Amino acid sequence: MKNIKKSIIVTAAFLVMSVSLFAQSLKVAVAANLQSVIKVLGKDFKQKTGIEIEPIVGSSGNLTTQIKNGAPFDLFLSADMGFPETLYKEGFGAKEPAVYAYGSLIICSTQNIGFENWERALLSQRIKKIAIANPTIAPYGKAAEESLKLKGILDDIKSKVVTGESIAQVNTYITTGVVDVGFTTRALVKDAEGKTTLYWKEIDPKSYTPIKQGMIIIKQTKDNTDALKFYEYMLSPAAKAILKEYGYGV
Repeated sequence: MKNIKKSIIVTAAFLVMSVSLFAQSLKVAVAANLQSVIKVLGKDFKQKTGIEIEPIVGSSGNLTTQIKNGAPFDLFLSADMGFPETLYKEGFGAKEPAVYAYGSLIICSTQNIGFENWERALLSQRIKKIAIANPTIAPYGKAAEESLKLKGILDDIKSKVVTGESIAQVNTYITTGVVDVGFTTRALVKDAEGKTTLYWKEIDPKSYTPIKQGMIIIKQTKDNTDALKFYEYMLSPAAKAILKEYGYGV
């Protein structure tokens, strides 16, 4: 009888512990440009709070659609402020969105093409494929399109454009050599260190609308205390130091 009671107590304790651990996991919708840095941020956040995050990576536009359709995300880290602001206006946010970082657009290749005059390089016969994220759903793709339009060469290179559904896909195209060049986030340079040699140049930030990356806590029926902790962490000096290391403005 004593052994049975002991077994029941141990089982009950295990179940309580399991529920507690499950409750400590946050589902965070993450813009594709954060695919690498979110792992570092998540590790640092867990060390500080004991709370684990589960990143779901995709384009900001697609993640927004999923949230509107009821996806069980606790928090959304977008690549712009437009999508979080829309979600908040439509009643999906538990708290007003906030800017956590500023993105930098670069042109990048595994080939030493020479980006001193990247506009001329794109028009040359040597460049046959140019990767750009879908500007409708990916803010970095929108920024690239704006810059190309300002330079007056968007229409001239359209036949060369290979569209990625997210910056993550564009990064794969660049690092595997599927395309000659691509427009992406500066974070790729940090991620590729020691793995792939990249040649790149930062695009003049005056040529595109500033990439203000925003976040929003998604309104859920459950308690969102842990989501608030991560929201506040993303605005902390610790998170900003990590983001800065990956090329983001803070």
